[in-house]
Amino acid sequence: MDHAQKKKLLMTVLLGVLIWLCPHPSEISDVAWHLFAIFAATIAGFILQPIPIGAVAFAGVTIASLTGVISVSTAISGYGNSTIWLIICAFLLSRAFIKSGLGNRVAYLIIKAIGKSSLMLGYAITLTDFVISPATPSSTARAGGIIYPIIKSLSSALGSEPGDTARKFGAYIMQIEYQANAITCAMFMTAMAGNPMAVELAAKTIGIEITWGDWALACIVPGLLSLLIMPVLLYKLFPPEIKDMPHARQMAVEKLQEMGSLTYLEKIVAFVFIGALALWATSSLTHMNATGVGMLAVIILLLTNVLDWKDVLEEKGAWNTMFWMGSLIALAGALAKSGFIKIVANMAGSAIQGTGFSWLAAFILLVLIYVYSHYAFASVSAHIGAMYAAFLSVSVVVGTPPLLAAIAFAALSNIMIPLTHYGGGAAPILYGAGYVSQGKWWQLGFILVTVNLIIWLGIGSAWWHLIGLW
Repeated sequence: MDHAQKKKLLMTVLLGVLIWLCPHPSEISDVAWHLFAIFAATIAGFILQPIPIGAVAFAGVTIASLTGVISVSTAISGYGNSTIWLIICAFLLSRAFIKSGLGNRVAYLIIKAIGKSSLMLGYAITLTDFVISPATPSSTARAGGIIYPIIKSLSSALGSEPGDTARKFGAYIMQIEYQANAITCAMFMTAMAGNPMAVELAAKTIGIEITWGDWALACIVPGLLSLLIMPVLLYKLFPPEIKDMPHARQMAVEKLQEMGSLTYLEKIVAFVFIGALALWATSSLTHMNATGVGMLAVIILLLTNVLDWKDVLEEKGAWNTMFWMGSLIALAGALAKSGFIKIVANMAGSAIQGTGFSWLAAFILLVLIYVYSHYAFASVSAHIGAMYAAFLSVSVVVGTPPLLAAIAFAALSNIMIPLTHYGGGAAPILYGAGYVSQGKWWQLGFILVTVNLIIWLGIGSAWWHLIGLW
């Protein structure tokens, strides 16, 4: 551990100690306050990252159990959470997508079909991300493992490299993928690793259960509208110098010829993917648990040798997610049971109600604060862990329909990703390619996030009213 990491670790520990020792409102018990101190220090560790977030989270539940704030059984309860195992299964399905080559084939087929101009290629990349997003909970794997190699190769083939030639095409398409990746993360529970944590926090904080189908139905209309508007808006705001793209289709044709016909592995992955989507979407009819469906998908992939046990053991993203999410869910669940969140939410809610705001005005204000505070976060998961439960609770206290608040805050946790060049897992790859300056990245991020907020809170709200969320 270097000096900078030691300093960050010391800051994290000091925050927890200071909160632990501070006086607290009489309504909050000593145990609840001490649990909050550990929770706050854990979130600070997520943000500062003196050590990997999985280790930070594990340290948090360990300290909580050793100090007697929670029992050991409570500390490890999060690791057996069914939603976490759903996301682990989705990680493994994502690995099958990449290993089989099906993800690349889907991308090239879409480029071949509609990639005739820079604008249409923007839509092709957007559509690719949308199609594979329900089965790729790692936005980093989706953007970096499947799409980035394709758009980088295409940019280089067009003579567009970082520097003087960046605006030919590369800068535009890197922004397209970053924006599309964030929108598709918002559209499906299994499209981003932090989404299931929001689902669990909603259940533990306000008792609202969000199914895979509930999430997809609520987000499909505003999500598709955002995906439809984004490429053409970027084309106007940040146009590529090359407009016609005859080389894109030719490249896709050549790559598909190299790949040959659909392989056995690809056929199996396609069958499993479509089957899992169908079962997730119809769970209200079949009564099949979403995690059970995910487990079934993994078993089929193992039995058909698409994946082997080594693939399961080497899927580091899945096991890292289990550690940090399981630990955080255990701490957050205990914090909710202690009454801390309810007491604080009631205090904040009473203060907001004292201003005379309607529930809708208060809800919009809370959403704006929640979204634009993402400038302070380098991790969506850390943002969700730090603020989701609190903002959800306050929204419900001021009168926002619970299911509306739960889904809206969960989805918008992804819409806010493009604000910065460090706002999500795909950022280091796409920004790191060097095509877009930090200033332009932030400028475009602010504009696109604001436009998406208008879409989701405007037309999205009308859709949510139509389907009965409020």
